[in-house]
Amino acid sequence: MKIVNIANTNLTSSNIIMGCMRIHTLSLQEIDTLVKTAIEQGINFFDHADIYGGGASETLFSQAVGMKSSLRKEMIIQSKCSIRKGFYDQSKAYILQSVEGILKRLNTEYLDILLLHRPDALVEPEEVAEAFDILHDTGKVKFFGVSNYNPFQIELLKKHISHPLIINQLQYGVVHTPMIDEGMAVNMLINQAVDRTGYILDYCRLNDITIQAWSPFQKGFFEGPFFLKPEYAGLNEALTAYGEKHGLDITGAAVAWITRHPANIQVILGTTKPERLIAACQGSDAPMTREEWYEIYKAAENMIP
Repeated sequence: MKIVNIANTNLTSSNIIMGCMRIHTLSLQEIDTLVKTAIEQGINFFDHADIYGGGASETLFSQAVGMKSSLRKEMIIQSKCSIRKGFYDQSKAYILQSVEGILKRLNTEYLDILLLHRPDALVEPEEVAEAFDILHDTGKVKFFGVSNYNPFQIELLKKHISHPLIINQLQYGVVHTPMIDEGMAVNMLINQAVDRTGYILDYCRLNDITIQAWSPFQKGFFEGPFFLKPEYAGLNEALTAYGEKHGLDITGAAVAWITRHPANIQVILGTTKPERLIAACQGSDAPMTREEWYEIYKAAENMIP
């Protein structure tokens, strides 16, 4: 398992994260097995959100793991807030209320990292700043970040908050590459050249913000993993060929493609199957040449200008 330092902090983390969005569908024993499997693979980072399972994912996680045990000190626990039913809310009152609920469900005294889940069009950054100050000063949150933010949305927050934003969680994977595409085809009159992210990849690297890749095997919004879709036959062949050289299945090869990037991107695995978790983790530090990386990129039907 490759270990990375998160931004300019003392947090030392696995570059693979266990995502907990779907664990509310499991029994306590199944969650315990999944978490133990993750730890055995070298994962020490666990990603939550207050909306996952309507809060049940956090509650079941704490019940299965026993968050008051010594194991908590070895874990990096991250959760997210600001998505409500039908709208987004980054008011000071709601952020504070949400964190109280998260801490109660997780049965822990603090979060290592709190992320704002999606940008709130009505955000008042002064209120976010006040909420962050209270949470940090009371020891309830150590570090802060965002999810699905572009550079100017981050800059707006940074103008007011006193705490660095150390994470930006973004959809990214071999079949979802707008962060790569726009930099590969600069100034070209093709769809691949359209700036969809505000060059967020370069922005995060310049500002010491760690990117976390969510839905690393899916294109679009929860449309299903690419390796189950016939339209990605060429990509599956390329990943299989690479995987055969390094003892990886397709998911491990797809993870290796993400972790090959020098931005030290973390990969969030949302599987609830221990065997799939193990297979994907094998790509954490698998070697990949430039030629292999570009061949896989092209196999996903991207053009190299």
